Amino acid sequence: MHNQKRILVTGGAGFLGSHLCERLVENGNNVLCLDNFFTGTKRNISHLFGKPNFELIRHDLVQPVLIETDAIYNLACPASPIHYQYNPVKTVKTSVMGAIHMLGLAKRVKAKILQASTSEIYGNPTVHPQSETYQGNVNTIGPRSCYDEGKRCAETLFFDYHRQNQVNIRVVRIFNTYGPRMHPNDGRVVSNFIVQALTNKDITVFGDGSQTRSFCYVNDMIEGIVRMMEGSDAFIGPVNLGNPEEVSVLELAEKIIDLTGTQSKIVFQPLPQDDPVQRQPDIQLAKEKLNWKPFIQLESGLKNTIDYFDQILTQC
Repeated sequence: MHNQKRILVTGGAGFLGSHLCERLVENGNNVLCLDNFFTGTKRNISHLFGKPNFELIRHDLVQPVLIETDAIYNLACPASPIHYQYNPVKTVKTSVMGAIHMLGLAKRVKAKILQASTSEIYGNPTVHPQSETYQGNVNTIGPRSCYDEGKRCAETLFFDYHRQNQVNIRVVRIFNTYGPRMHPNDGRVVSNFIVQALTNKDITVFGDGSQTRSFCYVNDMIEGIVRMMEGSDAFIGPVNLGNPEEVSVLELAEKIIDLTGTQSKIVFQPLPQDDPVQRQPDIQLAKEKLNWKPFIQLESGLKNTIDYFDQILTQC
């Protein structure tokens, strides 16, 4: 097949990256998965190892890489507070230098390139829900800034490479996503609560639990990302991808207790610094331009995620 695309996925062994690699391999593309295994794991992609159209490269994006490719999905960056705060300088380098190296590569080989940006670029929002025109309320010097500002700078670089060098870009802003292959110790609320429930430990809710999140199941998210990459060159984004249905953190904890049948009790702890009080995407633009919206209900998505964690916790 001469029309097979060669696609590079950076961060391809991570939670989102592994699902994206799987989707692209199934679609018959030649997929090159690049990862330094800081947060990604081989377990996430081991089922793809035997496929003739899948290849793994161990590489750190802080260093440049020379590869022939038709398209690049740039997902490389630790995305959970525990992981990105563990080595904040590395986090900024991955976002900024990774973007520079990948945009340079895209420019050289004339590849289309998509940046996985984040809802965190909105910071602790003063408008609700957040639309793409909102410019954010971000602390430049807080403990989360390495991630927020790294991703904001990456967006700047993408648009500058587009304007200055005509690089064919796409930018998606990803809101809270969950599902199988999340890292059990990533400190995110869904994985935290599920692991605590399955091990019958207290479920720790920060603040009074009234803060809200909007959770998008991973399959819905991958669909949106692929549609954005394969859509019209006239629409480069940024575009919000996420689930506009809000749920409070306390409701989520209660739902997980219900679904797991755990003996765990809910305990309350102080709210961490710069933790956003509300997170809800305005996805009007994604509906209009990509004909995309999430379909998978929270309950069925949580069941799949609980099954996954149940499996890996019994293996540990």
